Amino acid sequence: MTDDTTRLTCTCGQAAMQVQGEPIVSVECLCADCQRAGDILQSLPDALPVLDHKGATRFVLYRKDRVQFVAGQENLREHRLSEDSKTRRVVATCCNTPMFLEFTGGHWLSIYGRRWPAASLPPLEMRTMTRDKPHGVTLTDDVPNPNTHTVSFYLRLLRAWAAMG
Repeated sequence: MTDDTTRLTCTCGQAAMQVQGEPIVSVECLCADCQRAGDILQSLPDALPVLDHKGATRFVLYRKDRVQFVAGQENLREHRLSEDSKTRRVVATCCNTPMFLEFTGGHWLSIYGRRWPAASLPPLEMRTMTRDKPHGVTLTDDVPNPNTHTVSFYLRLLRAWAAMG
């Protein structure tokens, strides 16, 4: 693990977080919920795209103890796909920038990859939930493309949880 700290901001710079060290994993998610949420979030006023040309949302997963909110917390608002959803997507309302996704009870945050400048975005390691990819989309084989979450994906989360003590 490195002690490097990276500052990530919303589009206008009013909301900011810092992440420390290496991520758990860097992924593209093609699940139906991320596609639906991406459509909603990128349709907010002045919002930038969330989904790429494949319908994927880029995330970099970090342990919660390695994420610190350093500015603009008052601008953060959650969006849920339904009232009882266990997933909340948090947006900086100052510029409608998606910041992170959190699973209820999870020990990690899935930070939207577009928060990083392209040159410093951690490299893609895998795609997840490809069974939900939009009709007609062909995925390259540059990284694994499993239909669902794999054992290795869950092992990374488990190792991160264990490392938190």
